[in-house]
Amino acid sequence: MTQVSRRGLILGGAALTLAGCAGDGRVTGSAAQIDGYVQEALTDMYAKFPGSQAFSQRAAGMLVIPNITKAGLFVAGAYGEGALLIGPATVDYYSFVSASFGLQIGAQRSTQVLFFMTPEVLRDFRTSDGFELGVDAEVAFRDEGGNFGLSSTTSNKPIVGIVFNQSGLIAGASLEGAKYSRLIR
Repeated sequence: MTQVSRRGLILGGAALTLAGCAGDGRVTGSAAQIDGYVQEALTDMYAKFPGSQAFSQRAAGMLVIPNITKAGLFVAGAYGEGALLIGPATVDYYSFVSASFGLQIGAQRSTQVLFFMTPEVLRDFRTSDGFELGVDAEVAFRDEGGNFGLSSTTSNKPIVGIVFNQSGLIAGASLEGAKYSRLIR
């Protein structure tokens, strides 16, 4: 009988958890499917956060990732696909990938919208070979009972993000890195 290492057990558990969460078909899709999910996410965001529509009009561009799935057991991964909008037009498609390692277990789905507040930061995002979100961004989360506001405090950041529609539960603390890459659709 072979002895299973702790690392193999953890990685196997994480892989099974991820495989079990990828099942509703909304993670990847054609350009038309992504566009439909993006429009649903924007409609939902504008309804839940009334100030977000005026905020989006001030932004140079928005990246909308409507269906991010994250799951793991100690080692976690997340994936989603979305569209970059400049005004009302979709100009590119992007994937979101993140990995984290730490004391965590569970699975979660969410929607993420990044507002690029200056033409320079939007240009840097579009011309980079894979973009990693850094310290110059501010991300706001909204829980069911919590409040959310876009104010002058957030508007002085070059990138502002909203994470909403969380479902599922992932518990624990982790160190995480995220990467956005252009997709050909």
